[in-house]
Amino acid sequence: MTDKEQGKKRKSKSATIAGYPISIFFIVVNEFCERFSYYGMRAVLVLYFKYFLLWDDDFATTIYHTFVALCYLTPILGAIIADSWLGKFKTIIYLSIVYTIGQVVMAVSAIHDITDTDRDGTPDNMSLHIALSMLGLLLIALGTGGIKPCVAAFGGDQFEDHQEKQRSTFFSIFYLSINAGSLLSTLITPILRGRITDHFPVCVFAVVFIVGSGMYNKTAPQGNIMVKVCKCIGFAISNRFRHRSSQYPKRHHWMDWAEEKYDKLLIAQVKMVLKVLFLYIPLPMFWALFDQQGSRWTLQATTMNGNFNRLYKNDSSSSHQTVNPILILVLVPIVDSLVYPLIAKCKLNFTPLKRMTVGMLLAGLAFVAAALVQLQIDQTLPTFPSSTVGQAKFINMINGNINITAGSNPITLDASDDYLTFDEPFNLNLGPGAENVVSLPDGTRSTIIIIQDAATYRSFSSLFCAELFILRILNGFNSTLNVTVGDEGFGDIVTNNMSEYIEVAQGTPKFVIRNDLGDECVYTQTLGFGSSYTLVIPSTFAFGPNCADSIRPVMDISPNSIHMAWQIPQYLLMTSGEVVFSVTGLEFSYSQAPSNMKSVLQAGWLLTVAVGNIIVLIVAEAATLEDQWAEYLLFTSLLVFVCIVFSVMAFFYKYIDPTKIEAQFAHMEPYEKEKKKSLDMTKKNLYGNDRRGSNSSNKGTQQTKM
Repeated sequence: MTDKEQGKKRKSKSATIAGYPISIFFIVVNEFCERFSYYGMRAVLVLYFKYFLLWDDDFATTIYHTFVALCYLTPILGAIIADSWLGKFKTIIYLSIVYTIGQVVMAVSAIHDITDTDRDGTPDNMSLHIALSMLGLLLIALGTGGIKPCVAAFGGDQFEDHQEKQRSTFFSIFYLSINAGSLLSTLITPILRGRITDHFPVCVFAVVFIVGSGMYNKTAPQGNIMVKVCKCIGFAISNRFRHRSSQYPKRHHWMDWAEEKYDKLLIAQVKMVLKVLFLYIPLPMFWALFDQQGSRWTLQATTMNGNFNRLYKNDSSSSHQTVNPILILVLVPIVDSLVYPLIAKCKLNFTPLKRMTVGMLLAGLAFVAAALVQLQIDQTLPTFPSSTVGQAKFINMINGNINITAGSNPITLDASDDYLTFDEPFNLNLGPGAENVVSLPDGTRSTIIIIQDAATYRSFSSLFCAELFILRILNGFNSTLNVTVGDEGFGDIVTNNMSEYIEVAQGTPKFVIRNDLGDECVYTQTLGFGSSYTLVIPSTFAFGPNCADSIRPVMDISPNSIHMAWQIPQYLLMTSGEVVFSVTGLEFSYSQAPSNMKSVLQAGWLLTVAVGNIIVLIVAEAATLEDQWAEYLLFTSLLVFVCIVFSVMAFFYKYIDPTKIEAQFAHMEPYEKEKKKSLDMTKKNLYGNDRRGSNSSNKGTQQTKM
């Protein structure tokens, strides 16, 4: 088929609306749905690890950042598959299927009923849930990372040469769809958490993309430039190693050792790429701080007051992540339209590399703000026992005060709600002739209930938690009671016994108390975010109009008092740093990259994100800091150090115009080809003369022998 026929065929397929190919609308919707699915899942991922899989904060952070790192390592694989084998369209389709399967597996892993054989609300085979979760995350990382370098480039392929303005607008709309998907998902996903509709968009984006199949301009794979660049660099290194002896003359640049096999234009382009990649070396530290918004900062939010008048329990710790996409949508136009022009009018040379340096400093300030917030939070959190100390709390169910002795500590019991710490088991003296030894297991809390008379007590373990709305019931009544709150139930609680803790919706839930005779009592209790209570039903309790008056709430853990709004300054600083650093970095990389190697620098940029998350893994596992605020300051110190190194590297960097350099080599190319051709002809002639001389010599020898 001729070029003219191909052009006609393409023109007939590329129907337009307002100058834009119809196909790009399918691509934009596809990206919106994909980002909705990805960020929605990621918004609650660390909470899923903590509350469903019951992992501690450090391990949840480690797995979270391992997943994010994989998501930014797999784009290199996706780019190679698309450019060298399947093409962008098929790569997106096939990896979208992998992505969808991963989301489905992840959804199934969160269904506790699949292993909850005794129907007590707790999975009986947690190993299966963990295995399914890891498999799902691996498939999602392969899917989302594999299509990441393909979708935007595939959208750009839909435009013709005369649609350069529309193409530029498309990339702005494309970036907007990413943030719109992120914003809506972090708002909606916590509400839909635990429902199958949470994973609906991932199925939608695959279907939407396939629907537009007949309208796409699909370019055939033409070989991956990253592979070619790697081969060129590898040959230069190996050739230099073979000629390491001092008898060989030195060359201007080590990449010049590839001239024996590769043309000078490619070598010059590789030099430009390596020059930028060298500047990328300090950049992962920025992403190490930035991506902790989804891990450490989310965990920090769980210990704060998240009362934003939400309708669903325990969702504000993830919904606070909406601050970032909202600020991006606000700050990008402000920075581009006001801040940068104002700086230019002040005649300040605010180069791209200087902007990136400022962005890194803003990220460091964000972590200083996070450390200050953490210091305030630590002052309000309850003191939990260490691994070598136990704690005991006393609840008096007798009418009137009683005096007891715990070890050498005299205690007057009324409605005590303070935990008392003991370094070792102690003798509990409840009165004359009633001395008992109370054993406190190390690192645990015990609640000691004084019931009926001063010589009788029961001991119950207490739960460590300052992040949920949890409550339990102590039945001191003379018969078995059944207590429910909403759809949750405490079950039957026998006399002088304690129920397990259960999660309760924030606000003022109603507790319905029933006995075997069908009598009913309704009690309400206001719960603050992160609070924990024991509701004591005393022996004097009686059903009737005023039955709730005798029920006594004992606060185990006070509500979180630091409001989550205090995280807004750190998010504002971090997002400002992202706008200045990330957007500028992409623009700088694009302007300094050769025309055919922009994908190489894009892969290098994504690789810095992956390495940044690996840094978090190393610090989270290696650091022995007990205080979270100290870890925040550690990351700040590391970033400031890296920022100084980067500023020195940026000072010596010389900006180039890749187009002019490529034009110079393009002008020299005919001369270089002619020179190479002449050299090849000379070698051929010399080789031919040698061969003929050799033949004549052989012939004379044969005649002599004859």
